[in-house]
Amino acid sequence: MSYVEVPGAKVPIRMWTDPATVEDSAMRQLQNVATLPWIKGLAVMPDVHFGKGATVGSVIAMQGAVCPAAVGVDIGCGMSAVRTSLTANDLPGDLSRLRSKIEEAIPVGRAMHDDPVGPGGFHGMATAGWEEFWGRFEGVAEAVKFREERAVKQMGTLGSGNHFAEVCIDMSDSVWLMLHSGSRNIGKELADHHIGVAQQLPHNQGLVDRDLAVFVADTPQMAAYRNDLFWAQEYAKYNRAIMMALFKDVIRKEFKKAKPMFEQEISCHHNYVSEERYDGMDLLVTRKGAIRAGSGDYGIIPGSMGTGSYIVKGLGNEASFNSASHGAGRRMSRGAAKRRFSTKDLEEQTRGVECRKDSGVVDEIPGAYKPIEQVIDQQRDLVQVVAKLKQVVCVKG
Repeated sequence: MSYVEVPGAKVPIRMWTDPATVEDSAMRQLQNVATLPWIKGLAVMPDVHFGKGATVGSVIAMQGAVCPAAVGVDIGCGMSAVRTSLTANDLPGDLSRLRSKIEEAIPVGRAMHDDPVGPGGFHGMATAGWEEFWGRFEGVAEAVKFREERAVKQMGTLGSGNHFAEVCIDMSDSVWLMLHSGSRNIGKELADHHIGVAQQLPHNQGLVDRDLAVFVADTPQMAAYRNDLFWAQEYAKYNRAIMMALFKDVIRKEFKKAKPMFEQEISCHHNYVSEERYDGMDLLVTRKGAIRAGSGDYGIIPGSMGTGSYIVKGLGNEASFNSASHGAGRRMSRGAAKRRFSTKDLEEQTRGVECRKDSGVVDEIPGAYKPIEQVIDQQRDLVQVVAKLKQVVCVKG
């Protein structure tokens, strides 16, 4: 870890990467965050890169305030993974059918289910709290409530961009299922709505960046945001749980003879807010592109679509607010990746992976991301590696 002191800052910037390697635009964002009146700490992960208002890959601790842009617009986005009883030998040589079956079961991109999917449709999946969760939708911001039908049908869908569902193999040849998604369109609409509200508040008018507008404690605007924020985080968690149930059903059907079993799922948000206590202070900790890595906490740190991922266990480093990176992190924008790389490059960099290799996913090419091994190495005091996975099937949104 290194410290960066910023003139006029309320806190130093704690960095788990070489400051010299951070793009100028991202460093300016970090410097801006460090000057906010409410901030009590700022930790920067190895996968840090430019974002809206606040960087992706930063952990921001505030007292009595929260910045919606420091959460991200895909509220509750995160990862789920589960180890199966299958081994590499159980997989067929041609994995194209398996990819097709996954894509049939889990809608990708802007697609959604024709009929709502809930936990009651899966054997053994807990239904407690489901009705209460949807009942709380009545308290969500009026500005987006008309989207309820869409929100219901998008539950259990992947989305687009860097969201994915993968079949992976670990170093002991065990097969894992992994997926990455969030709160879909409803979470984004709620985030955009509240960022707009925050930007109009008087106490935010003198900020160096209007995208860093905050809500402060004991105000109706903060109460409304917290209500919608925590609902969207729960939506994202349900979304991943239902997708994983759909994913497991595909595996059961495709490998009937092997009678696959599944261990306990690992799940973690990486765009969210948590109420935590440090140095005797009750703080609101926002992790935008970061996971919780408290002592013993299991987490998932994925690489790009051709390089593999890591299952980790947190070491409880309070200097990072018990956090770790959420992935490899982009080293170039989507536009830059499209200009630099071709479909031929994509085919070469995803050799051995059953996945899309067309122009629609060139911006997700491994070359657009930082090396995952380097990212892991830079946070050895934050997490312990439990398993290294390599994908053999990757379904992209």
